[in-house]
Amino acid sequence: MYSIVIPVYKEEASIPDLLMALRGIGTRLNSALEVVFVVDGSPDQSFQHLALELPTLLFKSKLIALSRNFGSFAAIRVGLEKASGPYFAVMTADLQEPDDLIVAFFEELAKDETDVVVGARLSRDDPFLSKATSQVFWFLYRKLVQPELPRGGIDVFGCNAAFRRELLRLEESHSSLVGLLVWLGFRRKAIPYKRARRQHGKSAWTFARKMRYLVDSLFSFSDLPIKVLLWIGSIGIVISLIFSVIVLWARLSGRIHVPGYSPIVLTVTFFGSINLICFGIVGSYVWRAYENTKKRPGAVVLREMEFN
Repeated sequence: MYSIVIPVYKEEASIPDLLMALRGIGTRLNSALEVVFVVDGSPDQSFQHLALELPTLLFKSKLIALSRNFGSFAAIRVGLEKASGPYFAVMTADLQEPDDLIVAFFEELAKDETDVVVGARLSRDDPFLSKATSQVFWFLYRKLVQPELPRGGIDVFGCNAAFRRELLRLEESHSSLVGLLVWLGFRRKAIPYKRARRQHGKSAWTFARKMRYLVDSLFSFSDLPIKVLLWIGSIGIVISLIFSVIVLWARLSGRIHVPGYSPIVLTVTFFGSINLICFGIVGSYVWRAYENTKKRPGAVVLREMEFN
């Protein structure tokens, strides 16, 4: 059994083409296919359309609705929990990744020479602004978080049962799926592909969400913020010592007669701002640690249906 997990959010217009593509994949896999759709609090009619069409398909399928929008990571996690396996692949509902890539995932996993396969983008046929923001996002991600990540990032992947088991054991909130894929290690292989242009709707993967994801990844997989604090503190001490020597020399040489108001205000403002930044960074770590102590589920399943 090959299991495909598909998170769905505002993809109502893509569903007919998506189901057609899945029929083709099912044929190539001799119908040994299971597809798990996870509707992530989508405000459109995606769930209703899927509930109507899935009973007509020749392969096994599951339809899951979450109680609200929890994010693609949470939706993928729920899908992996519900899938049967022993081989799994995550596929996007917008069909920007080619069908051949998903089949290639399963073929590589069936060889038992790798535990996880990821799609490595060679190019992307996206609008200029979307392409530019994605390039900036993945550049920063590789520089600040995980340099071993493929240059174009990771959107889809496949894995075997052993990797999936370990991935589901990591119950972290405000974390990064991409980061966990790399952190886990195992035998990993990248399969290159060219990303197609989106045919329907508009991507919900906005620049703001990308930056939020980058921040979560940075705090979850890197000690860079703490190192920045140490450097800021060290530089601040050096600057303070230099100013102290200058002020002492000026005082002893009689160059300072009346204490200056402006230098005091500027100094207090400067170091006060640094303190706020430092408290913000430390607070981000504390908040994330606190969130993980609550043990809340990553997502809440509202409804679940199974076909064939």
